[in-house]
Amino acid sequence: MPSSAAQADSIPANSIPTDRRLALHRTMQTIRATETTLSRLFADGEIPGFIHLSVGQEAVAAGVVGALGPQDSFATTHRGHGHVLARGVRLDLFFKEIMGRAGGICGGRGGSMHVADLSLGVLGANGIVGAGLPLATGSALAHQTRRTGGVAVAFFGDGAMAEGALHECLNMAALWKLPMVFVCENNGWSEFSPTSTQFAATLDKLGAAFGVPHRRVDGNDVAAVAEAAAEVVEAARGGGPRILECLTTRWHGHFEGDPQRYRNADEIAGLPQNDPLRRSAEALLAAGVEESALAALVDAVDADIRDALEAARADALPDVDAAFRDVYTPTTLTAGA
Repeated sequence: MPSSAAQADSIPANSIPTDRRLALHRTMQTIRATETTLSRLFADGEIPGFIHLSVGQEAVAAGVVGALGPQDSFATTHRGHGHVLARGVRLDLFFKEIMGRAGGICGGRGGSMHVADLSLGVLGANGIVGAGLPLATGSALAHQTRRTGGVAVAFFGDGAMAEGALHECLNMAALWKLPMVFVCENNGWSEFSPTSTQFAATLDKLGAAFGVPHRRVDGNDVAAVAEAAAEVVEAARGGGPRILECLTTRWHGHFEGDPQRYRNADEIAGLPQNDPLRRSAEALLAAGVEESALAALVDAVDADIRDALEAARADALPDVDAAFRDVYTPTTLTAGA
């Protein structure tokens, strides 16, 4: 499979207590079950527009977002469902938003690629590759200027490594020692092309050019991601920007419905062997968690999703006037001004 030639750093992920591992597993299960449901809804015509799923990448969302505090913020990508779900966005509001309903987080006007919830520090997803990087950089500058103690995270895919926005943001973050973490979800694919054919360098060398410390981790091992994320987030909080590169796998196509004819069939068939959920479940069983507890967790997540989906289907569609709301900020002109 196409992927970064570099290997993940060896990280002994053994310091996370079992209850914390269970919480991470539940977050991943929620993301997986939600996106599997979305895939079915999209095929049935219940979701407008495009959706891009992160099936196979759940460990990155759970591990990184779980390391953030309430004062922290992040900008996500067009493949960002997992990030916002890991942050605790309400499932019913999430489904309403994706399904274009009036009660959605953004009134049903944003849809899959523009989910945002500023009350949770979720600056939003973005349909432009790399466009979340400047948003997170600005948020990091705000944290620094206002002395909030917060850290801003910029999620981006390896397809953004060749984008100028990343290079500019690395430069500014390094110059100003911003409290910021650049999190690369490196699944080896830049949309439909192997990233190795699109970017001549590697992320560690790019970070070194700007003096930004880089760390690479197995992005399908949620405990390893969680440990590495906790370390880089705290390092960035007072010591300037950091890079966390997570090597992971993308099970579905670039967008839902993409038949992936550009991909080797053996690669796709082998993806479940590195399933982050399966690895997490095996680790929990080895730690003494009963199979019945894991089965109950799956049942509870499925029940939450059924309730959220039912609420979304019962919600109204937005009225036409809603399309014009919040486009401009109302202003009052002063005579003589």
